[in-house]
Amino acid sequence: MLPPLSKTATGRDSSMFAGDLRDVEKAIRDAVQGARILAIGAAGSIGSNTVHTLVKYAPKALHVVDQNENALAELVRELRSSPEGLNVEDFRTLPLDYGSAATKLLMTADGPYDRILNFAAIKHVRSEKDPFSILQMLDTNIVKQARLRRWIAETSSNADYFSVSTDKAANPVSFMGATKRIMEHVLFDGAREAGMTGKITTARFANVAYSNGSLLQSFENRLARGEPLASPLNIDRYFVSLQESGHICTLASIIPPHAHIAIPRLDPKEHLVPLQQVAEAFLAHHDLKPEFFEDERAACTSVESCKAKGKYPLLLTPANTAGEKPYEEFVGKRETTAEIGLPNMLAVPYAGVQQGSMSEVLARLDKVVAGEDEASGSKDAIKEIIGSIEPDFMDSHIESKLNLDQRV
Repeated sequence: MLPPLSKTATGRDSSMFAGDLRDVEKAIRDAVQGARILAIGAAGSIGSNTVHTLVKYAPKALHVVDQNENALAELVRELRSSPEGLNVEDFRTLPLDYGSAATKLLMTADGPYDRILNFAAIKHVRSEKDPFSILQMLDTNIVKQARLRRWIAETSSNADYFSVSTDKAANPVSFMGATKRIMEHVLFDGAREAGMTGKITTARFANVAYSNGSLLQSFENRLARGEPLASPLNIDRYFVSLQESGHICTLASIIPPHAHIAIPRLDPKEHLVPLQQVAEAFLAHHDLKPEFFEDERAACTSVESCKAKGKYPLLLTPANTAGEKPYEEFVGKRETTAEIGLPNMLAVPYAGVQQGSMSEVLARLDKVVAGEDEASGSKDAIKEIIGSIEPDFMDSHIESKLNLDQRV
């Protein structure tokens, strides 16, 4: 069963992928039981829920790398406090930057690994607000990904590798989506030539309801602090629960063929949900009715008066910030879907770069991130580099002088 609050976004009482997991349980157990697993960036919402799923299949070793040492500590507490216990012979958490020399030393000393999963990402659209934040996005989502790929080839060349993507990589309109699309190219383009012989897969999927840093988690935090809720108008999103995100990544890392992008089988007519509707459902869950505001300060000063009437302020804002896509999609232009034998999941075969050379783009981005290229301080110049490999982004990017840091 899913936590009751998840239903306010997903409309589901249980994971839609539970049946898929049962159908392929033998394949998952064969892949995980007794395996040595390295999980990177896995103390966050999606990674930790994937870890919770994987430990049920008794891997021999599970090493979790994440820069957030507080989240690592909480993950350990959760796993060791679960009714099933922690059935892993060699379990370790390491507070490392996944692109650092320390991570390479770990992979050299403790490898080879059988399975490597990577959840590290700059994942918020708001991070395109300035060229400096974009540089960090390029470093995390692309440059370090390419570095990790080299290290896998050197230390665990036969390992199966999974790195999570995002639905925003399909026909990207934001820098975040575009960097994750290029991340997909890093995964697949030239992987065999680089010396990686294991299977490589990724997954694009929906917003994870009430995940760390999400708009929905802000509803919980704002209600607890006595602040108004806020939601953009005319923005529709797909949602999966925290548990479902772990189920998706477990399945996507094992079941699809090499060079395939797993996607959930979600129907836009049935599953796309307006964010305003989720906010209203959240308030109803707490026995409150929305009182709508368009003025930010009026909403902030009306919390107590609204609560006295059994209501709560809900600020509705125009969807006019940079990179904000009005709806979600999983399949890009020139892409197709393929069946992979799962009732609730499809896959997109990797379609390759549209033009240009990935090796040339990666070499330039190395210099950009290091501050050694004239493009380092310019959003427009960085956009042109992305456009050299993904030309559609030059027209599809939604530009605005407004960003989400200018919203409540």
